[in-house]
Amino acid sequence: MILYRPVGQKEYELIRESGFTEFPPRLPEQPIFYPVLNQQYAEEIALKWNTKDQRSGNIGYVTKFEIDDTYLSFYRPQTVGASYHQEFWIPAEQLSEFNSHIIGKIAIIKTVK
Repeated sequence: MILYRPVGQKEYELIRESGFTEFPPRLPEQPIFYPVLNQQYAEEIALKWNTKDQRSGNIGYVTKFEIDDTYLSFYRPQTVGASYHQEFWIPAEQLSEFNSHIIGKIAIIKTVK
């Protein structure tokens, strides 16, 4: 399955340091990791949240990556607003396992400022 994830500057730098193979651990106040199911929603988050957040460097990157379908079948998509606002909720303590199921590299497909 193809998923998307909006990130700010610091997260982007950590993804780059990993060789574009994994997402960084969540911060203590972030109990879930939420990859989204479509590019439109990822771009909306990047524009409306990351560009307005000083901690994100006031910049948003949209990532795109593939994950093993069998692994992802243990999770159910959550709709959190409009019908296209769909995301998976991965508990922060399971992010390392999630990362191990990424197929190939994490791509940066859009930058918004």
